[in-house]
Amino acid sequence: MIDEVTKKDIEKISYELLKSSKSLDIFPTPVDSILNYSDFVADNKIDLLNIEHSFFEKFKDSSIKILQSGISKVKGMFDRREKTIYIDIGLDKNLGKKNFVQLHEIGHGVLGWQNEMMLCLDNDDTLSPEIEEQFEQEANYFASITLFQHDRFIQEAEKLKLGLSSVMALSKKFGASVHATLRNYVLKSKNKCALLVLNHPINENGHTNILTTRDLFYSPLFLQELGELNLPEKFGFKWAFVQDYKFKKRFNDNGSISLVTLNGEELKANYHFFNSTYNSFVFIFPKGEKNKAKTKVILS
Repeated sequence: MIDEVTKKDIEKISYELLKSSKSLDIFPTPVDSILNYSDFVADNKIDLLNIEHSFFEKFKDSSIKILQSGISKVKGMFDRREKTIYIDIGLDKNLGKKNFVQLHEIGHGVLGWQNEMMLCLDNDDTLSPEIEEQFEQEANYFASITLFQHDRFIQEAEKLKLGLSSVMALSKKFGASVHATLRNYVLKSKNKCALLVLNHPINENGHTNILTTRDLFYSPLFLQELGELNLPEKFGFKWAFVQDYKFKKRFNDNGSISLVTLNGEELKANYHFFNSTYNSFVFIFPKGEKNKAKTKVILS
C-alpha cells in the first residue's frame, strides 16, 4: 500500500510533469511529449519476452534492477544510467497498454527517492521484495494518474451516462486500454458501481463453461451503502454474463442480474458485458443508478 504522504508526492510530480511538458488537457494524453520532456529515450524495438539472456549482461555493472518478477513477465524496463526505457515490441499492437507501460517506466525515473536508493546500491546488492513491490505500486500509481490527467478524467466521466459505452469513449479520449480505463472509472466513480474482471478458460477442447475471477473492484459509494458482493471464485453457465461469453457476444449493455451482498441483502442490478479476447469485464450497478449525461456517446 502507498501511504497518503507518498501519494501526494507522486501526484505533485505527475501534475508538474504534465504541465511542464504542455500535456495537460491534450487528448489523447501525449505520452511521447512527456517522455521527451523527461529527457529519457525509448527503445520500442526489443522483444523482451524472447530476448537472449546476454542482453541483460550489459546491465551487470550499472544500477538497473528489473523490478518485475521473472523475465518472462517483463513488458518494460528502465536503465537509469543511460536514461533509456525499453518497451516490448509486442505492445505496438496495444497502444493503450504501451502508453501505461511507458509511463510506468518513466515513473521509476522521475520519482526521486527511487533513483536515490537504486543508484546507491552496489552491483551485488538487491532490493528487498517489500521495497520492490512498493516501487512497482508507486510507478503504477504515477502511470495511472498521469495517463488519466488527475481530475480531468473525473470531469470527462461526469459528462457521460453511467455505463460501458462511456468507458469505451474515455478509453479512446485518454489513450488508455479499456481494462485500465474501467478500473479507474469504477474506483473514481461517484456512483454505486462495481467491476468484475474474469479470466477466460484455458483448455484444449474449448468446451468448458467456467470463468474465474481475476479482479473485483468497487466504487467508494458502493462499499459505503451496499458493502461487498457475495460472489464465487468460479462462474458457471447459469450466470447470464457467462452465457454472453459462451455465445461469443463482444458487447452487451442491456443485462440484468440478481445478486446478494455479504450482508445477505438482495440486489437487483444491471450489468454491461465486454469481451476483450483476453478477459471478460462485467460492469455492475444497481437498477436506477445513473448519471445525468450531458454528452451522448455513439459507439462505431
